[in-house]
Amino acid sequence: MVKENRVVLHVKSIGENVALVRMVASGFLIPYDLTMEELDEIKIALSEAATNCIIHGYAEQPDKEFTVLLEVQDQTLTIQVSDTGVGISDIAQAMLPAFSTRAEHMGLGFVFMQTFMDGVEVVSSPGEGTTVTMYKQLPLVEPLAEGDDCEVEEIG
Repeated sequence: MVKENRVVLHVKSIGENVALVRMVASGFLIPYDLTMEELDEIKIALSEAATNCIIHGYAEQPDKEFTVLLEVQDQTLTIQVSDTGVGISDIAQAMLPAFSTRAEHMGLGFVFMQTFMDGVEVVSSPGEGTTVTMYKQLPLVEPLAEGDDCEVEEIG
């Protein structure tokens, strides 16, 4: 069985905090024996969801906050990113490749989330905000227990 864990972050809606959220996710996921590729894909999906809160949900208003939940339960990683911003009036349209409400954006955020995660759910109400929940099955490998030794190979 994979070790269960849960972290909730309340994050100020500024671009610099996208990197912070990615770093916290990296640390949170260390025990779960993911490949670098799997970890990068999860961080990209999380970055897209967080960036959507800042740019679309709050129209880059730095006085707002969004919430990030990272949870591992029953071998499933759940990432939930929520804002209380403007919301999405047409979720199906927003999830289409290349759709964006802003001309300078490529509209690929939801595409990346759907590509890199095993499941993506979006709940939104105009004027009330949006919650994006993403799921990823974790490997069956048992994480190292505290105090266990691991081998480190020196390079060079």
